[in-house]
Amino acid sequence: MASAFGHALTAIALGKAYPKYMTTWKFFILGMVCSIIPDADVITFKFGVPYESFWGHRGFSHSFLFALLLGVLVTLLFYRKELSKLRGIGYVFYFFISTASHSILDAMTSGGLGVAFFSPWDNSRYFLPWRPIKVSPIGVESFFSEWGMMVISSELVWIGIPCTVFILLFYVIRKMVNR
Repeated sequence: MASAFGHALTAIALGKAYPKYMTTWKFFILGMVCSIIPDADVITFKFGVPYESFWGHRGFSHSFLFALLLGVLVTLLFYRKELSKLRGIGYVFYFFISTASHSILDAMTSGGLGVAFFSPWDNSRYFLPWRPIKVSPIGVESFFSEWGMMVISSELVWIGIPCTVFILLFYVIRKMVNR
């Protein structure tokens, strides 16, 4: 997996493409939570659930269906009044893409068993053909190690730089449009 830092930064960058009137602190915090929540599946290890099972790590909680369901749920819980408006679709899409970005980043890592993008219909695990991101260790204590520092370095290059370019691109576009 990519680290929680890389996932959260991606959600922030994606949110910067949205209009200012939608992007409150609540919007960004919920996006970051959505981008990290698929990794809550690691608690299943404590219950003896195998990594490769439906409920295992990078299983259903990393699927596009889960991302859509979470996007709808978060919008229902926090933006219920907006759901019947076009803006509500924008919120659902942001929370969906923030969640789905988690799986895409994980599929770009150097380790693990792949991602069940199409669960529950297809529980096969997939990686993307290009996997430049160093896989993050599972567990906080393992993260603060030489391995964790290699992950952060990798994420600065493969997540940090693209996110910064994306944010700057939308900043420039807004400046040009508002002239």
